[in-house]
Amino acid sequence: MITIEGTVEEIIYSNEVNGYTVCEIRKDKDVITAVGFMPFVNAGEVLKISGRWVTHPDYGEQFKVEMYEKLLPKTTEAIEKYLSSGLIKGVGPATAKKIVKRFGEQTLEIIQHYPTRLAEIKGINLEKAKKIGQVFEEQRELRDVVLFFQEYGISPTYCAKIYKTFGTNTIEQIKENPYRLCDEIFGISFKTADRIAKSLGIAPESKYRISSGVKYVLSQAAMDGHTFVDEEKLKEYTSQLLDVGIDNIDDVLISLMLKKAIYVERDEGISKVYLSAFYNAELGVCRRLLELSNIKFDGNIDDFDERIKEVQKKEGIILADKQKEAIREALKNGVLVITGGPGTGKTTIIKSIIALLEAEGYELALAAPTGRAAKRMTEATGYEAKTIHRLLEIGYTTDEEELVFARTEANPLEADVIIIDEMSMVDIILMNHLLKAVPVGARLILVGDVDQLPSVGPGNVLRDIIRSEVIKTVKLSEIFRQAEESMIVVNAHKINRGEKPILNNRDKDFFFVSRSSYNDIVKTIVDLCQRRIPDAYGFDPMKHIQVLTPMRKGPVGVGSLNIELQKVLNPESKSKNQKVFRDYIFREGDRVMQIKNNYNLRWEKPAEKGQSGTGVFNGDMGIIQEIDNEDQRIVVCFDDERLVEYDFTILDELEPAFAVTIHKSQGSEFPVVILPVFPGPKVLMTRNLLYTAITRAREMVILVGARDCLDDMIENDRETKRNSDLSGKLRKCILGIDSYYL
Repeated sequence: MITIEGTVEEIIYSNEVNGYTVCEIRKDKDVITAVGFMPFVNAGEVLKISGRWVTHPDYGEQFKVEMYEKLLPKTTEAIEKYLSSGLIKGVGPATAKKIVKRFGEQTLEIIQHYPTRLAEIKGINLEKAKKIGQVFEEQRELRDVVLFFQEYGISPTYCAKIYKTFGTNTIEQIKENPYRLCDEIFGISFKTADRIAKSLGIAPESKYRISSGVKYVLSQAAMDGHTFVDEEKLKEYTSQLLDVGIDNIDDVLISLMLKKAIYVERDEGISKVYLSAFYNAELGVCRRLLELSNIKFDGNIDDFDERIKEVQKKEGIILADKQKEAIREALKNGVLVITGGPGTGKTTIIKSIIALLEAEGYELALAAPTGRAAKRMTEATGYEAKTIHRLLEIGYTTDEEELVFARTEANPLEADVIIIDEMSMVDIILMNHLLKAVPVGARLILVGDVDQLPSVGPGNVLRDIIRSEVIKTVKLSEIFRQAEESMIVVNAHKINRGEKPILNNRDKDFFFVSRSSYNDIVKTIVDLCQRRIPDAYGFDPMKHIQVLTPMRKGPVGVGSLNIELQKVLNPESKSKNQKVFRDYIFREGDRVMQIKNNYNLRWEKPAEKGQSGTGVFNGDMGIIQEIDNEDQRIVVCFDDERLVEYDFTILDELEPAFAVTIHKSQGSEFPVVILPVFPGPKVLMTRNLLYTAITRAREMVILVGARDCLDDMIENDRETKRNSDLSGKLRKCILGIDSYYL
């Protein structure tokens, strides 16, 4: 490895997110181009860089930096350039010149140790002098933090977060307890903190390590949907993870309970251990639901029959008795759950409720968990629906560090009636935030299909509410005449009842193509997308056809399917730019999906007179319009014509979407759904997974694979058990037995 010392002449390129930098460094009379991860480097700084020489095909010889260290400049010329670089806010070239002229080679020592002396210079008052000294010190400390964590692979972005969280003496605090990193910095894993701790000589039985390990196990359980873990299993998992005795864990559990980091609920001989956020969310949802449901509106149904007749006449519909019951209960109750499968009239009920209550002057708000689900709700009802996050007006705190909801108990929603669709997707944390913002006296109507897959986040909210039998619920089961014409709807209900579907009826919309091998399944799916469906029915594979699959990995998982589908639907071309990212090559023209909520991403709609805003949400789909490798950006045009620019550093928020997992399709609807049916683990290949997949289709479903595998999925009615206790808390509270913890 070669080591070079020199002064940064010019920053050619710098990525603020990951610290990747291209700069020119002067060593004596020579100027070299250095490339690598060098965060917070400024022109004028003196660097000590270690690495090797490489030859770039376009830019020639470069020095690839593997390690770097900042050295303070020593000559007056270098110090002046250093201060002029914009490193310190408020110090530009003119001020830098004055400071260096006054203090010469002692300038940096004065700024660091005696900053008030800067006030001796005309134009710098005492307050500004102190501020210059403070910023200089912060820069020095941040530089040390970056260098300290460099060997552990922690990015400069996280280093900045760490320094902002811990402030002065960051390194000393982390050396004392490295596990504070994963406890207090979102995105840093327990394994990373454990690796740092091991290198620092922290004992395996350290209370810090065990405490963090317990919280890690509970967090991992939450990622699988659980709000709590049985205490004995928690001890067992933690003991295996850390390779420590159970006795060590007992003491730490007591300490965590005293600090209220966890709650332990004793219930019928079982000890349920919660992270405090999930315990408080369950309890909060329980209490708020009961408070809202205790309010009745019996006066609103005196002339119900007459008002229903008016709605039917105006909308040109005839409501069934069960639909009328749901509407009547919505008018009477503070909280109502309406659940049913496809074709059971949920949308008609929502539209009728809106018509009745809006005519009475009530203010309504409609929302759904995802952007696509909200869009569908808007199209179905003709009434604007928002994502729940938008409804609650998510934004940042004043220091722009933390996302918070503006709508809370102190600032509730300005609505008399709140209708939430696709409730099966709502997790316990989001439900708690929503209920906090519902004003006392407002109606809350929760609509969803309880047989769909549960939420990605922890909890089983819709199922638990229904299971409790505490909140008024109307269950819809009748399929209406128009829906009966669709085999998608008929078969969805048959599958949900454990019956075999009707397949391949001529002129219908539900087909099964028998294939035995993985290779044949993939070939057939590709052919269906590329040729057979577009030729026979005119569907555009880039807009109308969606391949859904149960798994991410394997020959029929999303990874493999996306590569094979890209080859035929968007093949490589000299006219299309592309970008390699992980195991996929993003290409102009690719269909992609946003896989996490990003409230900062800016979008614009050029076709609508430059309309713009912020926020791209989990499940949003679009087409890559442009890839600019020089500026390191990708432009995506989403289905609703929003243009969004992605820096290469956040490409992990995008995934190819020629094929997506069934879980990722929740809340969405597509004209055509193609689903591979193949052998897989029983815990995954379940009836409600199949049911969820086929109910995503609007006009056609095609299953490709083995008939016996399809039959196995229909027979497999096992539910992946989730540890959640909202139903138990609701029942206890209604009986006057409040939840408690030890």
